[in-house]
Amino acid sequence: MTKPLEGIRVLDLGHVLAMPTCTMQLADLGAEVIKIERPGSGDDSRYFGPFVHGESAYFMSINRNKKSLTLDLKQEEGKEIFKELVKKSDVVTENFRPNTMEKLGLGYHDLKKINPKIIYASICGFGHYSVDQQRPGYDIIAQASGGIMAITGYPDGPPTRVGSSIGDIFSGSFATIAILAALRYRDITGEGQEIDISMMDSVLSVLENAVVRYTVTGEIPTRIGSRHPSIAPFDLFEAKDGWVVIAVGNDSLWGKFCKIIHQEKLINDPLYQTNDLRSKNYDQLKPLITSWTKQQFSEKMVALLTKEGVPAAEVSTMDKIVRDPNIKMRNMLIQMDHPKAGKVTVANSPIRLSKCPNDTIDASPILGEHTEKVLEGVLEMSQEEIRKLKDKKVV
Repeated sequence: MTKPLEGIRVLDLGHVLAMPTCTMQLADLGAEVIKIERPGSGDDSRYFGPFVHGESAYFMSINRNKKSLTLDLKQEEGKEIFKELVKKSDVVTENFRPNTMEKLGLGYHDLKKINPKIIYASICGFGHYSVDQQRPGYDIIAQASGGIMAITGYPDGPPTRVGSSIGDIFSGSFATIAILAALRYRDITGEGQEIDISMMDSVLSVLENAVVRYTVTGEIPTRIGSRHPSIAPFDLFEAKDGWVVIAVGNDSLWGKFCKIIHQEKLINDPLYQTNDLRSKNYDQLKPLITSWTKQQFSEKMVALLTKEGVPAAEVSTMDKIVRDPNIKMRNMLIQMDHPKAGKVTVANSPIRLSKCPNDTIDASPILGEHTEKVLEGVLEMSQEEIRKLKDKKVV
């Protein structure tokens, strides 16, 4: 055994980003993920740019280490093949609208009759058990309804979507956690179960102190830019040649920071002596700090602050990130060798297990690449049976 989930088989009906994020994480940890796609067209994200030799780099970035099986679940023969696969699998995943699988006769309560140990995980915008069950949901809908857009941006600007699709990514990651927990539960009890992940729930759950700020104080959190609502200075600052973030998280760091910026008099200033005071008087404090940062080059400023133990970082663009020596040392950018696109670099898994290295990956699959291998290897179908299924466009 080289990876912790080896021996676990996942039937993945996920599409686009939310559930594919989950199943990519499971595949990175060693699970056999069989991605079931529509014959002829496949996952919608296969048509999202950018493209390399006609292949979607977007799709490649979230579907590594998986197998692709094409299967038409609207045909009875396709449903029967799926059910046979369920008998030999551990997990089924999907992110369709609620009741889509039930209408096909393939919902959790249908599948657990076939395999009582099956773990069935779903992701949708507002949850399967919800007053908004049929409300359609995309990442931006989850970000808006879950509360994060209301606190993202600057006071004089509109609410802002977070730069990456965190509604999809967080819900996918929470689905991974839930599946791992359900596998452990099954180890103990022998029972499978249903997992219901809502994108809105996932966004709400990561709002951190915004929830308790309102429930404890009655204050509605608003947009305050890059600063922290209760720690100061903990913000974005302008440099001569770009932007840096500085995070002074306690009074000890405040003393060090004041000495670095040659403002020792601020250490015991009654307006700024404690973090609470600095937060309350931040409008007066920030210009004093900015008058120093605007005179500094970002790289040298970060080096100076870091040397003295004050957390700071340049706001890196992707061209800098790919050259970052720590990113290279931790192998966070990894190359896959795709049969059509060639060598493509993607972000590696951030999970580091000392007994289970993640230093190689398999490329994302071509549509239907593993159809014959799965049908032969898992269901023991003959070439003649597979040919007939192809003729009927079941696979």
